[in-house]
Amino acid sequence: MKRFKKFLLVLLVLIVVLGIGLCAYIFHLKPKYEGELKLKNLKNETTVYFDEYGVPHIYANSEKDAMTTLGYVHAQERLWQMELLRRIAPGKLSEIFGSVALKNDKFFIGIGIEEASAKAIAKLDKNSPSYQLTQAYLDGINQYLEEGVTPIEFTLVGVKKEKFTIKDVYNIFGYMSFSFAMAQKTDPLLTEIKNKFGAAYLKDLGIEGEFNKTQIKSSKENIEEYTAISKSITALLDKSPIPPFIGSNSWVAGPHKTKSGKVIFANDPHIGFSQPATWYEAHIVTPEHELYGCYLAGTPFPLLAHNRDYAYGLTMFENDDIDFYQEKNKAGDLNQYQTPEGFAKYEIRKKTIKVKDTSDVVLTVKSSRHGPIMNDLLERLDKKHPIAMLWTYTHQPILILDAVYGLSHAKNKDEFKKSVQLVAAPGLNVMYGDAKGNAAWWATGKLYKHNKGVNTHLILDGSSGKDDIVEYLDFSKNPSAENPEWGYVYSANNQPEAIDGFLYPGYYLPEDRAKRISGLMNAKSDWDKDAISKMIYDNTSEVAVVTVQNLISNVDLNSISKEEKEAINVLKSWKGTNNLEDIAPTVYNKWVYVYLKNTFEDEMGEDNFNLFLGISVGKQVIANQVKNENSVWWDNIKTKNVKETRKDIISKSFHEAISDLQKQLGNTISDWKWGEVHTVEHEHPLGKVAALRRLFNVGPFASPGSNEVINNLFFGLTNEGKYYVKGGPSTRRIVDFSDIENSWSILPTGQSGNPFSKHYSDQAEMYNAGKFRKMKLNKDEIIKTSTKLIFKPKN
Repeated sequence: MKRFKKFLLVLLVLIVVLGIGLCAYIFHLKPKYEGELKLKNLKNETTVYFDEYGVPHIYANSEKDAMTTLGYVHAQERLWQMELLRRIAPGKLSEIFGSVALKNDKFFIGIGIEEASAKAIAKLDKNSPSYQLTQAYLDGINQYLEEGVTPIEFTLVGVKKEKFTIKDVYNIFGYMSFSFAMAQKTDPLLTEIKNKFGAAYLKDLGIEGEFNKTQIKSSKENIEEYTAISKSITALLDKSPIPPFIGSNSWVAGPHKTKSGKVIFANDPHIGFSQPATWYEAHIVTPEHELYGCYLAGTPFPLLAHNRDYAYGLTMFENDDIDFYQEKNKAGDLNQYQTPEGFAKYEIRKKTIKVKDTSDVVLTVKSSRHGPIMNDLLERLDKKHPIAMLWTYTHQPILILDAVYGLSHAKNKDEFKKSVQLVAAPGLNVMYGDAKGNAAWWATGKLYKHNKGVNTHLILDGSSGKDDIVEYLDFSKNPSAENPEWGYVYSANNQPEAIDGFLYPGYYLPEDRAKRISGLMNAKSDWDKDAISKMIYDNTSEVAVVTVQNLISNVDLNSISKEEKEAINVLKSWKGTNNLEDIAPTVYNKWVYVYLKNTFEDEMGEDNFNLFLGISVGKQVIANQVKNENSVWWDNIKTKNVKETRKDIISKSFHEAISDLQKQLGNTISDWKWGEVHTVEHEHPLGKVAALRRLFNVGPFASPGSNEVINNLFFGLTNEGKYYVKGGPSTRRIVDFSDIENSWSILPTGQSGNPFSKHYSDQAEMYNAGKFRKMKLNKDEIIKTSTKLIFKPKN
């Protein structure tokens, strides 16, 4: 008995010791929000006030000191995120994740971001403010790397620490630029449809812009190989540890549209959700410069920001900046290809990928005059039919560092506009508002034209030259509006109006959000911050209401069951809202999915149909196909001697949808609430491991919102009838120039990427409920609500 008691005592002591050790380890891992630290290369003492949500307010005597400090505090919260982001473009994920990341690395190492970055860096002016401040920011990151706490992810995965350089900054911008593009998901699929079924099938998909009715007003041959490209690149981006940009909303109400007579700026860029969240907020104050910005991990200047003088943000332009070309090899020689001037040799690069759990992989990358050959980078592509990718980002000068520096340091609207012009790719709608009453937007990107009749949504002929780009347009031809007479500017990834009769091709999203935003803005001229905050969280789709009416008109209401009649009545009374307690969105989305499946899957096949659902064309078609009684797509090609009609397909789909919902959610229709099926979980890359999920992931939460409402919490349509939110507003920002010190923001989870920080998830529930917090500018208020961390020069 005594031995047993002694054993229990020893066991208890061990548990206590282990508990104390674990607590000490966790405490050690937490970010430092108060006290004193010393930094090399600081000239003067710099103070950081961390407010109640962990936002650093950096007060420094010089911008260089501020940037060094920013790099340090950014790294202590987001070093793991920085590490992942800098590894994607140069193909270095396999070094830490092993062969599971090899497909991703092969693709990105091959498309040439790293080489394009090196060329751009070689041309930089090393004495320019943008370069000097970037180096100061990187110095801060590297000092944390050397002296700060090692993130738990580095320990779990086994990451070797390496210094950050300006090459990493450029590679991060390069990856984000590629994630904006849509052609790589779309063009190969549309080419297969055309080759397999003919032009009539493409016409009904509206790829010539027929569906883009709400336009932003300006004031001034081997078939199956093609879709292998779409599927492969889509899968790579979907599985990336850093999610891609998807869409966005922004609007700027000019003085004549607001109650105060001052500009109100609103922006919510849509990005795939992840944990940590995309943006890190920071406020810098020096004697010459003040800026409150949202920063990408590992980048020195914010893409979204404001101060007392102006505010800016962005949405995706959705222009076409990638073209695919079918090259023609010389007979008997795979190293040469046809050009208009004769045969030319492919440029060949050898790239080595280090893989954690196996030997190195040596990749041979060929490039034609158009760009890298996709067959070398993606599986299942026959080397005999090479397809090259021409991407504006790697074909034009990359001036991104000067551009983002200029955006964040502009003294007036004209200076700001000059910096917008420096961005060749990606295509962005850069939104602007200022204290002087200006409201403006400009589309970035080096736009171009082909010969008349060339459809850039298809794989083009690379050998003859007839499908080559024939003209690059001057920036003056880019869509834009400055202080338009209607009193506001906006963007919701919709098609801009034609410039000089030319409707620029792209992958524009449905008109739902654009129609809602412009309709609300046109309806009143006394907007204030509270009204804008309700609008940015708006869950209503007017387009969906009309689509429901069109769907119902194709159902024989005299021959439906009691439960089906009840579902129809719910849809008939629907106002288009997508709130947690609503029933109609559950019925609507199931019906839409089944109607699309019964319409398109017989021709496309299951894989291509699922790919189609995720691209802009598939989203555009939802509201438009149901209006087209004579579409070739209605007939099911698998049913012999029968030609299905629109009524047949839609009615059949309704019965199947209700049957599926009954099996999924029961026969009580009042239980079919949107919050039961529409949920969000913010996933950390390590949260995919079941044992680590609760430590690293945030959620799940029942989620309001839906696809293509202003509160665009988007999901993929699947047979399951569960709608797992993939992404949405990466921040919601409202900057009111009548009350600039009380402007609002919210992040999807929190400021910190450290799971042991109290700021890892402290905004998640507020975000989900449509609430906001201040973006503080008033120093007295900041001091009263903050902890203080002082950085002193290290001798």
